[in-house]
Amino acid sequence: MIPQSKGKIYLSDERGYNEMPWFRTYNTFNFGRYFNEHKQAFGALYVLNEDVLAGGKGFRMEVETAADILLLPIVGAITFTTDAGYNGLLEAGQVQVLHLTPGNTFEIHNPYENELVKFLQLWIKTPISNSASLSTFDLNHKDLLIPLINTDTYTLSIGKFNGRAATTYTLKDKGKGVFVFNIEGAFEVQYRLLHNGDGLGLWELDEVELEALSNDAIILLLEVAI
Repeated sequence: MIPQSKGKIYLSDERGYNEMPWFRTYNTFNFGRYFNEHKQAFGALYVLNEDVLAGGKGFRMEVETAADILLLPIVGAITFTTDAGYNGLLEAGQVQVLHLTPGNTFEIHNPYENELVKFLQLWIKTPISNSASLSTFDLNHKDLLIPLINTDTYTLSIGKFNGRAATTYTLKDKGKGVFVFNIEGAFEVQYRLLHNGDGLGLWELDEVELEALSNDAIILLLEVAI
């Protein structure tokens, strides 16, 4: 029998969902008006939203606890501003980290007039700080996990894989957990099948084995304090 690590799947079609004429959001964890007793935070990771924003539109959010806000465009680009003085244009192939303190606000806008944009928001509880950092990556380097961010609280990686390509991620801190989010395609991760928008939390393990089951499959992997 294949030993299976401890884990929990967060299915895409069970995510919270909120829609307005100009905005759609899919929530892996409890967020805003969405609450499900089985969708509590995974350790320090307490928000994972997949958002779609119409041309020329934007929104503002407030942070209630010290957190790193990670913004990762999937389709198109977004602009961001914070009341801490950080702003910029963020395109697919980049991830922005905003280190915000309680009461800080940030705004996200779609810079295009008529095109939809899609992006991810990850909120991770961290010690209080106030800064910003940008990482750039190239998904044309396939079949490997590309390290993006490495802090004491979490490590973030992303990868694009051909069908049947596989890799193993070794945890840097065995006391942490791993949260995997399937951005595109299909994967088998630790003997569990993941489709678009599915998430998987894993803990009490030393490494994570994953295999792409479709071409140009994209996966996000977060090692995080639990």
